[in-house]
Amino acid sequence: MPDSGGSRAQRAHIPTSGNGPGTDADLRTGPGADGDPTVPHGDAGALAVDPAAPQVTAPAGLPEAPVLPKAPGAPGLSGPAAKAARRTGLLVTLVLGGLTALPPLSMDMYLPALPAVTDSLSAPAATIQLTLTACLAGMALGQLVVGPMSDRWGRRKPLLLGMVVYVLATAICALAPTAELLIGFRLLQGLAGAAGIVIARAVVRDLYDGVEMARFFSTLMLISGVAPIIAPLIGGQVLRVTDWRGIFVVLTGVGIALTLVVWKWLHETLPPADRHTGGVTDALRTMRGLLADRVFTGYMIAGGLAFAVLFAYISASPFVVQEIYGASPQTFSLLFGLNSIGLIAVGQINGKLLVGRFSLDKVLGFGLAVIVLAAVALLLMTTGVFGEAGLVPVAAGLFVLMSAMGLAMPNTNAQALMRTKHAAGSASALLGTSSFLIGAIASPLVGIAGEDTAVPMAVVQVVCAVAAVACFLLLCRPWQRAGREAGGL
Repeated sequence: MPDSGGSRAQRAHIPTSGNGPGTDADLRTGPGADGDPTVPHGDAGALAVDPAAPQVTAPAGLPEAPVLPKAPGAPGLSGPAAKAARRTGLLVTLVLGGLTALPPLSMDMYLPALPAVTDSLSAPAATIQLTLTACLAGMALGQLVVGPMSDRWGRRKPLLLGMVVYVLATAICALAPTAELLIGFRLLQGLAGAAGIVIARAVVRDLYDGVEMARFFSTLMLISGVAPIIAPLIGGQVLRVTDWRGIFVVLTGVGIALTLVVWKWLHETLPPADRHTGGVTDALRTMRGLLADRVFTGYMIAGGLAFAVLFAYISASPFVVQEIYGASPQTFSLLFGLNSIGLIAVGQINGKLLVGRFSLDKVLGFGLAVIVLAAVALLLMTTGVFGEAGLVPVAAGLFVLMSAMGLAMPNTNAQALMRTKHAAGSASALLGTSSFLIGAIASPLVGIAGEDTAVPMAVVQVVCAVAAVACFLLLCRPWQRAGREAGGL
């Protein structure tokens, strides 16, 4: 039965040294406690702690393991120690959120500059569009490389290497004299930036189990979900004071700052005893074993198909909202922002209210059902079943669909990674790559009938949403696990 609270490190019986306030007896939670350390919600992932906080010794083989203080308000932790716990938990949340937000920033800050790049490099628009494709392809493929690397060498080294390469590639993009060179280094930028996505998920898996993992993914969604909203705005403001190369200069600075933060505060979370020692063959064998796990594959594909629904919306919504329903660019920006806020808000409801009160499968199933219903409603509206649908009902359908993603995406990741204790890096790589690839396949289909109809967008969304539900039911078979848990198996 999936565990419903706390991080894996905290639930382990970690002995303490000495007879002071950090002894095992003081870490017990109350009468009848079994000696497990108190589980701090929100601070379990703290990887650097103020010396004033109660200390516990690390497990064998992990001398630099994070020190995990009690939650604010827990017995024996108050005043400066409680403040330290909150600071460290927030710090790690921001670091991992920054790692997952960097790739969207790299993609979307650049969007307002595309016409200027076309003029500056005297290249066709189609060629400059390849700079986006190259970056996206790099993010997808890079995860397959970095994930197994992190399972073999730990999380810190591959992440720091990826961040250094990202900074160098981004700096060269700012100096690129030709479109071909820009495409090449945008590919490298995507490959290196993938390290942040895949290793952030793996670190969460190292530190959390069950409900707490789903909650942390919801928190990451709050941070990383803001990036696509503000990135084009930041890019537009940068273009007011400099040219398109200045955007890459800003991204280089962000990369340097994040690299320094990771180097200073993000400690290793994968003990040497849990690392894989094989080479490429062993990595491929690990991935094959993961894909052979029917339940893991079910969550992976269901999450990828839900992501494809999101990609279809992102690809088609500018044309649907503006060209078909006559909205102004300002109205489109407002609706896009509202939909993103809906996704983030429901993600927080998922993490703060639903997860822990209901099983992850029930919350995930409800989210997928809402996505299907919203997609079907959009299909009926765009095909004219209800007559001439205006912008308001279509926008409402898109809002409901996007908001329900806040229930689907965190929980598919959490449920899949819960089955991969010893291969979190490889599993994270498969989750990320499958989402990007399925989304990349689905997004061009929304324009297959031209820019004058919204039907292809709705059809793609219905097909992907129904397929996600089918994978969830047929491969994950949540009722079987629920039955085993009810029977005490």
